Amino acid sequence: MLIKRGMKHLSRVNDVMFRRLRIERDITIFPDDVFLTSFPRSGNTWTRFLVGNLVHTEQAVTFLNVERLVADMYKHGDHYLRHLPRPRILKSHEVFDPRYKKVIYIVRDPRDVAVSNFHWEMKQRSFGDQLPIQDFLPPWIEGKIWDRLGNWGDHVTSWLSTRSGRDGFIVLRYEDMIEDPARELVKVANLLGIEPTKERLTRAAELSSADRMRQLEEKQGNKWVQTRYTRQDKPFVRKASSGGWKAVLPPQSVAQIEAAWGHVMISLGYQLSSETPNQATLVQQEK
Repeated sequence: MLIKRGMKHLSRVNDVMFRRLRIERDITIFPDDVFLTSFPRSGNTWTRFLVGNLVHTEQAVTFLNVERLVADMYKHGDHYLRHLPRPRILKSHEVFDPRYKKVIYIVRDPRDVAVSNFHWEMKQRSFGDQLPIQDFLPPWIEGKIWDRLGNWGDHVTSWLSTRSGRDGFIVLRYEDMIEDPARELVKVANLLGIEPTKERLTRAAELSSADRMRQLEEKQGNKWVQTRYTRQDKPFVRKASSGGWKAVLPPQSVAQIEAAWGHVMISLGYQLSSETPNQATLVQQEK
């Protein structure tokens, strides 16, 4: 036992000395870092394209250069990440971390997140096509699919309860970005100190459209680190819409999600299936 513990310690020292760390909460973090943070399948990759195209006007973001322009902290070692140009913009799925000084937090209706998570796990071959989505939902709601991150409600609350309304923290709702991506990018531009000109905002939105991302995925999906070893018959960029859960989730699954996080959903402006049409909007406006 002592020998094993000693070897583990030496291995850890070696990782620190040579900056080979890949443990997400142990990576080197700089004070000028910007983190695109969200619960998985909330629109983080699309936001990486939007923000990357807003910042890098000299080139368009693709699946082949996004890891250099807006790196995924889960796909690269600390050595690679530390040598990226600063200020770095990094993709993260971490729950609240006080070291993150600038955060763009992406939130999405958890009913749509559930559907997207279901298809992503299938694309990764976590299970076959025969698994009903209603069987996937209970462990997902309990946080067992992403056990280190907790569940959707845990993740959202960890950030909103600690940072909401404070400098260096903005919230982007996936549904608002779909409605008007250029408008939502103004918040990002202000956070990053970029002049939000109409031309710059329009360019970023157009280069990050779902249609363009699908075209890029067809050509580059088998080379991108995120999807290289996943099923190629299932797309990474799916419908890129909101409200799709209504045609997919059984009523009992909807009820389970709303029972777990209804109060959080209402505070974010998401209408519960039992609400009147304007109730969620009114609650959000009163906050």
